[in-house]
Amino acid sequence: AAEPWPENAALYQQLKEEQILLSDNASSLAVQAFLQMCNLPIRVICRANAEYMSPSGKVPFIHVGNQVVSELGPIVQFVKAKGHSLSDGLDEVQKAEMKAYMELVNNMLLTAELYLQWCDDVTVEEITHPRYGSPYPWPLNRILSYQKQWEVKRKMKAIGWAGKTLEQVLEDVDQCCHALSQRLGTQPYFFNKQPTELDALVFGHLFTILTTQLLTDELSEKVKNYSNLTAFCRRIEQQYFEGHENSSTGAARSSKRSLLR
Repeated sequence: AAEPWPENAALYQQLKEEQILLSDNASSLAVQAFLQMCNLPIRVICRANAEYMSPSGKVPFIHVGNQVVSELGPIVQFVKAKGHSLSDGLDEVQKAEMKAYMELVNNMLLTAELYLQWCDDVTVEEITHPRYGSPYPWPLNRILSYQKQWEVKRKMKAIGWAGKTLEQVLEDVDQCCHALSQRLGTQPYFFNKQPTELDALVFGHLFTILTTQLLTDELSEKVKNYSNLTAFCRRIEQQYFEGHENSSTGAARSSKRSLLR
């Protein structure tokens, strides 16, 4: 039987308006979408030091009872242990397929977001450094930004992305979107009529890409080429976020443009 979900359950992320970056915003929105789909209420709390409060050093993390759990994968497992699951109706083959597509999203979209934020020189100077360091005084703001940039660049080198051009990264995003678009087809969700954690993950990343103001629209244009993916984002926004208090998608939409136009 499902355990009762505490009313004071909270999700922590960085400051929404001035600090949070594209990749963290996408990851946070994916977790919020997953919890909404499970019908588990959560309060979003923004803290400048959320990254340093997290047990894994990554956001978002949830605080439920006396448990603190970070990132979508472990949160899905934690929620499942409490008796709530979105993918119980899938057979083993479908579960394996779902995991493969989630890996694709994390390996392509999340990595592309990190690359754009920390490896594209103009974006780094114009957006990433000012936002990432915004809560802190000089010179700490620059020190923390450079530290994070060094971390991400080391990761990019390890996975073979350090030598890529922005055009190659955008091509990877396009290939990922193409694969997702083909899998979705004309269905409302990736696996028939009910959402799974894959739907939450894809929504978090695509919605954030579509609604985040960057220096150019090249990234969002890759997603917009696939009308079924943008319709998918609208559908989840309407069903799970509109009219909900403390919704993160409202602020995202007002910062750029509504998906509903």
